[in-house]
Order: sequence, then structure tokens, then C-alpha cells
Amino acid sequence: MENLITFPNINPVIFSIGPLDIRWYSIAYILGLILGIEYMKYLNNKYKFELNNLLINNFFLWAALGIILGGRLGYIIFYNPSYYLNETTEIIKVWKGGMSFHGGLIGMIISLIMFSHKNKIKLFVLSDLVACAAPIGIFLGRIANFINGELVGRTTQSKLGMIFPHIDNEPRHPSQIYEALLEGFMLFIILFLLTNIKSIKKKQGCLSAFFLIFYSIFRFVCEFFREPDSHIGLSILNLSFGQIYSIPFFFVGFFIFLKKFKQV
Repeated sequence: MENLITFPNINPVIFSIGPLDIRWYSIAYILGLILGIEYMKYLNNKYKFELNNLLINNFFLWAALGIILGGRLGYIIFYNPSYYLNETTEIIKVWKGGMSFHGGLIGMIISLIMFSHKNKIKLFVLSDLVACAAPIGIFLGRIANFINGELVGRTTQSKLGMIFPHIDNEPRHPSQIYEALLEGFMLFIILFLLTNIKSIKKKQGCLSAFFLIFYSIFRFVCEFFREPDSHIGLSILNLSFGQIYSIPFFFVGFFIFLKKFKQV
């Protein structure tokens, strides 16, 4: 096909300090957390979520641990358990890749529960703020996936196709960009707009529910354009594991939504 864009050969390492490589992916994580915390404080001040900004700052480390530990363990358990059972030393080598969003989400939920209990604050007040900020990190993470040339899309004859020379010479969907736009940018806008609806904001947990619902829908759709992991392939009904793992989170979000809107 003519006039197709070729994936630019971007070095995943921004710069090195001695033996330490500073990678786009790690910068995306750090920047996502920093911007996320700052956005949470902005929402807390503007919309009166009634949390102390110092508590939000203190949540930074809990959020980082939840995302990284949950994301790593989730990938090991959900996507490649047999490999890591045989290569246990590879478990800690996060810099080689291998993070699961759904695992990171579970890790974040655990962090939210533990932090809320420890500091005697309402779980859904904090989780609503986190839900609104999370798309920032998701967007940056997907852009980092694109820079790394990983998680490429399925082959296509569409004009949207892109050549990823390190994979093959077949045009493929730039699915990382689709995910950045839907799971990141679009989800951020939706939650921002919902935050301005008083009937939703005052029902604690509704924003968290909408995050789970819309993220699951967007992820489910994007997976149709994303190449399944080669060592896993597709599962039942030709669904990817990313789609299968999104289904229970959709129903959890829907359950929370129904429960909260039944409250007077």
C-alpha cells in the first residue's frame, strides 16, 4: 500500500547516567503520578471533595506501589505464569516490560482501601478523585507504549495502517494511539464533564463507577484492533484476554452505579 506512515525508530532510552537508563516508559509513570496527584488536588479544591491536600500528597507513594506491584504481578499471573515460574529471577526485571493494566487497577483498589482505612477517610471520596485523574496516566502510558513500538495493532488494509519495521512489513493499526485517545483523552473529558453534574458528584462512588464502565467499554473496543500477545493468542469467542478481564470490571462499575443511584 502506498503512502503509509512508517513507525519512527524512537530510542526507548531518553538518556543514560552511567549504567542507569532513563526510559520514556518510566518517565510516563512518574509524570502520570505527579500530574494525577496535582489534578486530584485541583478537583478537591474546586469541587469541595472535603479531603486534606496533604493526605492526597501522602497517597502518592501508595498509588505508585499499587500500580507497579499490581501491574507486575497481574502480568505474571494473568498473562505469563508458566514463564515466570521457570524464570523467577525475571520477576523483578520490570524494565524489560510486562505490566498489566487490570493488575495495576486491582493494586490501586487495594491501596485505596488500605489508605482510606488507615487515615479514616471515606473510600469513595478518594476513589472518585483517583478515577478522574487516572486517565492522565493511562494516556501517557499508551503514548510510551507507542514510543517503545510495543503492543502493536492487528494487520489492516485501512489508510490508518502504519508499518512497524521491527515487527514486519505489514500495515498495522497504531492501536496504542487508539487506546491513548479513548482510554486516556476521551475518558478524561467524560469524567471531567460528569464532575460538573452535581447529582453525580454528590453521590460518592459514581465517578468511580463511570470510570470502570467507560474504561472497560473503551478497552474492549480497542482490543479488536490490538494484536494479541503471541504467547497467548485469543480465548473463548475469539476474545482477547484484555477483553475478558474488562468484563468483570464493567459489571462492578455498573453494580456500584445502580447502588449509588438508588440512594436518596
